[in-house]
This record gives sequence, C-alpha cells and structure tokens, in this order.
Amino acid sequence: MFVTLKKLNTEYTFGVVSPFSVDFHNYKKKERKERVMAEMEVLSAPLNIQIIEVTCDSFRVTWEMTPQDKARVTHYFIDLSRKEGGEQKHFKHRDVPTKLVAKAVPLPMTVRGHWFLSPRTEYCVSVQTAIRQPDGDYQVSDWSQVVEFCTGDYSMDLLQQLLDKAQGAAGRMLPFFVFYRDQHHEYFHYARTEWKGAMLPSLKDNSGSHGSPINGKLCGVFLSCNTEFDTGLPPNDSPYGPLRFQLSAGHLLNPDTRLYFADFYCMYTAYHYVVLVLAPAGSEGDRFCSGRLPLLDLAANHFLTYVPGEEPKFCHASDVILEILYTEPLALDLGTMAQISGHHQLTSLSTANAKKDPSCKVCNISVGR
Repeated sequence: MFVTLKKLNTEYTFGVVSPFSVDFHNYKKKERKERVMAEMEVLSAPLNIQIIEVTCDSFRVTWEMTPQDKARVTHYFIDLSRKEGGEQKHFKHRDVPTKLVAKAVPLPMTVRGHWFLSPRTEYCVSVQTAIRQPDGDYQVSDWSQVVEFCTGDYSMDLLQQLLDKAQGAAGRMLPFFVFYRDQHHEYFHYARTEWKGAMLPSLKDNSGSHGSPINGKLCGVFLSCNTEFDTGLPPNDSPYGPLRFQLSAGHLLNPDTRLYFADFYCMYTAYHYVVLVLAPAGSEGDRFCSGRLPLLDLAANHFLTYVPGEEPKFCHASDVILEILYTEPLALDLGTMAQISGHHQLTSLSTANAKKDPSCKVCNISVGR
C-alpha cells in the first residue's frame, strides 16, 4: 500500500511495509549467513601447545596451525585456570566468551598482565583460533588439548622491590650479642643422640611470600637475634619451646659469611618478618643464593650488620622480626643451653607454613602473592 501527498507542486510517496515483509527479510538474511558459514572451511584445533619462558607472572605460548589456517586466523582465544586437586580444567563451550581474546600476532605470544598469576603455582591452559566476521561474530576452532605448567619464583628485580619495602619498615638498629634458637627438650635430645651433637639444616617450609626462591628449596637452621628494647637481651617468651641454645654472634657473622635477603611478609598481624640467609662464603648455600637473592653488605644494610674492629659491633633492625636461616650444621658445643622462664604458647608469632597477608600494603609488591 502506498500513500501519496501533494504540497506546493511536490509529491511525496511513502511505502508502508507490512510486518510479514520485515520477518521475511530477516529470515533471508539469517539464511544467507548460515549458508556462508556452512560453506566456510572449518578451522582445525591448534596442535602441539608449548609454554616457554615462564616467569612468576608471565609466560609465552606457541602452537602449530596449518598454513591455510594461519593465513585466515584473526584472533586467538586463551583459557587459563589454576590446577587444583590434581584435576584438569574443563573448558567452556565454544559459544561462551573466553577469558582472553587477543588479536592474532606472530607466535610465540607473550601473556602478561591479563591475569594476576601467582608465583610457583600450577596452571592449565588451552587455546582456540578464530576468524572475526563482518558482523562481529567469530568462526572458531575447537579447543586445543590442555597443557599444564608452573610459574616461577620471584625474579631478582621483584626481590629488589620487596627488599626496598622491607628497608622502609626496618627501623633503627639495636646492638645484639648472640644468635639463639628456641626449641623443646626433645629436639635437642634428638640432636645429641641422632645428629651427633649438632643441629642439622632442614628444608625451608612455604611460609611467607609464595615466590621466595628459598621456599621448599634451601635447607638451613633457623635462628633469631631480636632483643628487648629495655634490656637489650633476647626475650624470655618464645612460641617455639622452653629451651634456648645461644652462641656468640661472631661465630656466624664475620668476614667469611655471606648475607642475603630472602623475604618480607606478615600474617594478618602488625608484626612484619624479614627472612635473611647466612651462608659461609663458597658453601653450597652460598652458591644456591648467589644470583637468586640480593646480596647485602655486612657493614651497611638495614637489617643485620657486622662492623669489624678490636671489639666487633653487631646490630639488628628494631621494627621487624628477623628470621635467620644458617645453611650449615651447628654443633651444640659451640654455644650454651638455658631454660627460658617465660611463656611458650605464643602461637600468633609462630610462622610454620604461615600464609602471607595478600592485602597488606606494607609488604606486598605488584605481582601475584
């Protein structure tokens, strides 16, 4: 049906389109699109997925495509998830948006910043290729096989960031004279009878920052050196046990020792911990730390210092709790034993496998926790 209007010798003709004609037009458009999609050759699923150059917060991914697919592909879809409980991720159906859509670039492709990847964490990844259509839809391949990988430790650059934060929290330096280790009677009895009178290094647990390179990899004997403000002596209270072994600071902190920074963390409390590694120069522990951890100047650092002289001076940071990991066995006859008169159930200060507070602005850096 048409309507014609006349005004000032000018004719205007309007076409009135019925609802049936609109539906028919949309139907034909959809039919043409489906026919075009059916005629297009299906993309093959990516093959031989490889994850390379993995860091604590990034990785590069590459795979194989047919020459024909390589010429047609416009986008990559990448799906990634943590591997939990030993089960693989079940990826989304092809018609559900993926976690990352990236324009096709030469492979391998670097993936960084799209997810908050955590250090030393197992992940599953799968990829899909796609061709973007003029209407914005995608023709997609099937998902590739699922590939597993594990992110790495903190790099030296990231440890330097953590060190900078720790230095800002360290506070003024206080003198100290002894290193000490608090434990239960059973521990020292076992050291005498089974370890031939020495405390043997044990594997560092996973407490603190998840990305610290020493976690689960470096063995040592944990020692303390913190003192009380009013007395200048080690505290009587300890969460670790009622019996204290202590030895002169000069036995371990001297020109033949290397001092490394390993971690800075807290456990949802006001206390902050700094983990330092003491290793005799040239020892296995020294070789492990070299190139992995920042080396500190014994005479000039913010945490633990040794100044040589006729009467050497030893100082420790006042506003953080220092945890010293000495990488060699320690003979009990190098020091003395004493009973502690205070309480020994201060579990809030115990750090065994403690998890770092990921929300703390003082001790976290801009990378996965």
